[in-house]
Amino acid sequence: MTDQTDNDGKKPLFYDPTEHRIRSFVTRAGRVSNAQARAFDEFGPRFTLPYQKAVLNVEETFGRKAPVIFEIGFGMGETTATIATGMPDKDFIGVEVHTPGVGSLLKLAGEGNLANVRIIQHDAYEVLTHMIAPESLDGVHVFFPDPWHKARHNKRRLIQPPMVALLSSRLKSGGYLHCATDWQEYAEQMLEVLGAEPTLQNTADGYAPRPDYRPVTKFENRGLKLGHGVWDLVFRKK
Repeated sequence: MTDQTDNDGKKPLFYDPTEHRIRSFVTRAGRVSNAQARAFDEFGPRFTLPYQKAVLNVEETFGRKAPVIFEIGFGMGETTATIATGMPDKDFIGVEVHTPGVGSLLKLAGEGNLANVRIIQHDAYEVLTHMIAPESLDGVHVFFPDPWHKARHNKRRLIQPPMVALLSSRLKSGGYLHCATDWQEYAEQMLEVLGAEPTLQNTADGYAPRPDYRPVTKFENRGLKLGHGVWDLVFRKK
């Protein structure tokens, strides 16, 4: 997920007990390039799925039966496209609300002919709640979600108990939840929240080594060269 601000007055992500739901994004403006706009026109019909309050028939969508990986907040889509290219035997559903990112991944998917990628431009919480059947996912990726680093904004973070419980409910037994962050304090919170979910089990003694399938992005590589840390967490559904 890309960095987000609340300057536009939209409600940010947090679990609101008065509304009994989790907001998984902040609406913000973003410039769509000409190439991204063309990708919507050329590749949108093939790779995008409309949001609906009905369970998605995944096998019908992809035309086959294969393991399904769900990604929340794919940013500009480079990592998603790289992973999908390297795992043609798996199908990937990416959810992102920001139009430039959707256009970018559409361009990558179309030019790479990634038949195993589908995109939903909508709130991930609602997609999970209404479109994804319980115990149907083989994996979930949440890479570099907004850290909301100011203490008063911590409640807006994606990885909180209600969202983790929902994610786990959609995983098959043995399925995995892989989170990654470059913000240490958020990593510590993730470890605490994920470790407290009774249906999940840590695959490592604390943080996990970066799995080979997750590529190092240019931004991440630049940070590593500057001495910044990156923390991966991989939990499995019991």
